[in-house]
Amino acid sequence: MDFTKAGVARKLQLEELECLRNEAYENARIYKKKTKAFHDHHIQKKNFQEGDEVLLYNLRLRFMPGKLRSRWERPFKVNEVKPYGVVELFDPRSDATFKVNGHRVKKYHGYKSPKELEVFLLANAPRGREA
Repeated sequence: MDFTKAGVARKLQLEELECLRNEAYENARIYKKKTKAFHDHHIQKKNFQEGDEVLLYNLRLRFMPGKLRSRWERPFKVNEVKPYGVVELFDPRSDATFKVNGHRVKKYHGYKSPKELEVFLLANAPRGREA
């Protein structure tokens, strides 16, 4: 048994293993880069101006919040938009202002009730099967 040939073969195996490991790291880096680009592409930027009405997301956990109850609270007015996504809100009920993260608010488009309702009366409507 020749120890020099065995040593050279072992070094080649280690070099091949190191190449496979580097290739795996590179593939993982490429995958993460593509995944981040895909995720960032689908994020919608929220633009708020002063005077906009917004809804505030309630983060507080309650003991029994109610299954179908919305976590979005009443409309607030945007008082000021600060850098780094901070939004200063004005509460018209209590005349208080406070700052929140821009991720916790969304634009409020208002409730629009139907102005006119059409009613159709069927004079000779069928009442089911007549035997």
